[in-house]
Amino acid sequence: MNWIDRALAPLFPGMVASRVAARLAIRAYEAAHPSRTHKAKTERRSANAAIKASAKSLRDQARALDENHDIVTGLFDKLEERVVGSKGIGIEPLPLLTTGDVATELAAQIKSAWGEWSLRPEASGMLSRPEVERLVARTWLRDGEALASFIAGNVPSYTHLTEVPFALELLEPDYLPHEDDATRGITQGVERNEWGRVKGYHIFKKHPADSVSLKADTKFVKADDMIHIATRKRIGQVRGVSLLAPVMIRLADIKDYEESERVAARIAAALAFYIKKGDPGLYAPNTEPDAKTGERTIPFGPGMVFDGLAPGEDVGTIESNRPSALLEGFRNAMLRAVAAGTRTSYSSLARDYNGSYSAQRQELVESQSGFEVLQNTFIDQYARRVYRRWLEVAIAAGKIRIPVGVEKRTVFNAVYIGPVMPWIDPKKEGEAWRGLVADGFATEAEVVRARGGNIAEVKKQRRQEIDENRNHGLVFDSDAYHKHYSTGGKNADEKATTSGSSAGDDDE
Repeated sequence: MNWIDRALAPLFPGMVASRVAARLAIRAYEAAHPSRTHKAKTERRSANAAIKASAKSLRDQARALDENHDIVTGLFDKLEERVVGSKGIGIEPLPLLTTGDVATELAAQIKSAWGEWSLRPEASGMLSRPEVERLVARTWLRDGEALASFIAGNVPSYTHLTEVPFALELLEPDYLPHEDDATRGITQGVERNEWGRVKGYHIFKKHPADSVSLKADTKFVKADDMIHIATRKRIGQVRGVSLLAPVMIRLADIKDYEESERVAARIAAALAFYIKKGDPGLYAPNTEPDAKTGERTIPFGPGMVFDGLAPGEDVGTIESNRPSALLEGFRNAMLRAVAAGTRTSYSSLARDYNGSYSAQRQELVESQSGFEVLQNTFIDQYARRVYRRWLEVAIAAGKIRIPVGVEKRTVFNAVYIGPVMPWIDPKKEGEAWRGLVADGFATEAEVVRARGGNIAEVKKQRRQEIDENRNHGLVFDSDAYHKHYSTGGKNADEKATTSGSSAGDDDE
């Protein structure tokens, strides 16, 4: 309060309070107060209360859009491609020896068993691992969350389809109820302790839509046996929210507007004429009417000449300006907003690839950051947990044996490789990587991974190719050994020995 308020406070406290409140309102942010042009919508509910009130509706709307909206279908198809890819999340095991070197034998053993399990990892045996990962990713992004239960070891009434006794039971988020039970610490089907740590999930035994009873039965699954990948936007949020939530109304508007323009264009395509009667005094009502309907018809054909109009009549056409020339601009502007709200790129969403190399690369680089955020979330919440649990079961079942000399703490080490940013101009990209490797700022492994490959596989294939070519006397520029040493008609091995001796002398 200023000195005036302090002087008046004992005599007029109400007036002073109003003066202070008015000053605070003036000094506050303008956006905090509703006005004629600003509605100042607020969200005062907790994260879980907001999700409970809207998650199911958003999920159902997102599914309907995915089924019936071509743009949304293309959006999720593109996200599948860029988050998981056609081959799924690649895993490169990197267990270490006590010396610090990679345990190549164990890594090869793990990779072989992982490849065999990847053929039928899902409980029903209908899907391969890449198919499972794409379906889980699509469900997570569209519905806001996805569930996968672990089936490990001997389970009654279930027979494993792979050598490693481990499988995944995929569940839609519908299996997780939205009811709360505060006395047991259950928030929308998820049971947590007083610190918010998840203890387990109370899930329906059958899909609610397939259940005939009014109250479906649930079962408890421990947190260690369940994957719950979800899109969370607020601290403390338990359940996920659809990726389409911020752009759902915009997408519906685009579809409605396009439908209106299509209908208008179809109407405009139906050529129609009308007869202007002219002076009413010259109008003859019985001029050649149609015998059945009483309506006049005008035969129409190429090169026709019509001379059947009555005095004072004229023929006009009904024209339309549809489809509107503004449709494409409006649609593209809306798609840019949708792309911004869903971590995708406009070019991929609209399938519009016009632009220079620099512009396309700039968009690709910026959109790749969004894809990598989703990709890393998928790896952290799903892929890493599946791989580690599978390896744990494989070791316990004796399907993978750890050799002597392997550092036990590194057995679960691995590099997870998702789809990488595609090369717009392979020549320029290749030259850039070549320079980085030559100058020591990058490694060969980074280059291979940047192209979505596995360095161990590439090295293996290169050795096989080079050995095969040398055995048959084939020389290519890709074999730097021959390119460097096969000069002067001397044996390449002698050259290599001489060069090695010289290098040794220099080192000494």
